Amino acid sequence: MADKSFHLSRETTIAAPAERIHTLINDFHEWRAWSPWEGLDPAMERAYDGAASGVGAVYAWKGNSKAGEGRMEIVESQPRSVGVDLLFAAPMKAHNRVDFTLTPVGDDGGSTHVEWAMTGPQNFVMRVMSKVWSMEKLVGPDLEKGLAKLKQVAESA
Repeated sequence: MADKSFHLSRETTIAAPAERIHTLINDFHEWRAWSPWEGLDPAMERAYDGAASGVGAVYAWKGNSKAGEGRMEIVESQPRSVGVDLLFAAPMKAHNRVDFTLTPVGDDGGSTHVEWAMTGPQNFVMRVMSKVWSMEKLVGPDLEKGLAKLKQVAESA
């Protein structure tokens, strides 16, 4: 039987200072420019609540079967990291944690190493399914796509 929890992460280096990248992650309004899931449903309903950015900022969505339904809340925000509480309501219920870690590269801080990680529990059904469809295979490519888009947006500013 597979583990009762999962952890996956992807990393890249972006030719932009950590402050610029932090702004793109710390404000859910900015996610529309780089999130790999934003284009899954052109008619997706979005709602923003709480703080404008940073701790307490909330983003909820409801879309087609590809986009699903869920809610994210920024629960930690430091200059070099952002932590997000992630609740999926559909297509499958899940409660995960997302963490972004930003590490300046070089003496001038002009580039940043970015890690995007997701962790969470796996119920019995998810553990059985993970033998065929692991979170690495299901979500890993999305994180790679998102980091590539984040890199493109951050480097073009």
